[in-house]
Amino acid sequence: MTDFLTTAYPWIKSLHIMAVISWMAGLFYLPRLFVYHVEQSKPGDSRDEVFQVMEQKLLSVIMTPAMIATWIFGLCLVLTPGIVDWGSVWPWTKAAGVLGMSWFHGWLGQRRRELATSERPVNGRQFRLMNEVPTVLMVVIVLSVVVRF
Repeated sequence: MTDFLTTAYPWIKSLHIMAVISWMAGLFYLPRLFVYHVEQSKPGDSRDEVFQVMEQKLLSVIMTPAMIATWIFGLCLVLTPGIVDWGSVWPWTKAAGVLGMSWFHGWLGQRRRELATSERPVNGRQFRLMNEVPTVLMVVIVLSVVVRF
């Protein structure tokens, strides 16, 4: 397994980066859809239905598969010998950032389920603020991997 991971490393890393890009695109876009959903539609109207379809497809067809692929390829990278120095701080800050992204993904899924049942406990302003969460986590993750502090 170790030889395979070492040989396949550039391919696994490439697939990991593509999965991360897809996942991040969704993490940035879904909260924005929620803003428009709560501010420009009423439960049960035609706009509400359109937003629900868009949100559900984005989450289930793009974001969740991309998150799963990110995790799978990321764990393969972690298992590749010589890639991670666990005595450094960076793998731990990256791991915390990825766990934060995964939590945020789950939080978005819960908000989508609430909107699908006509609940609106979060307003547009709150969604706008939460839209900054993936940006902060991305900064932590990228600095961790590139700077390797």
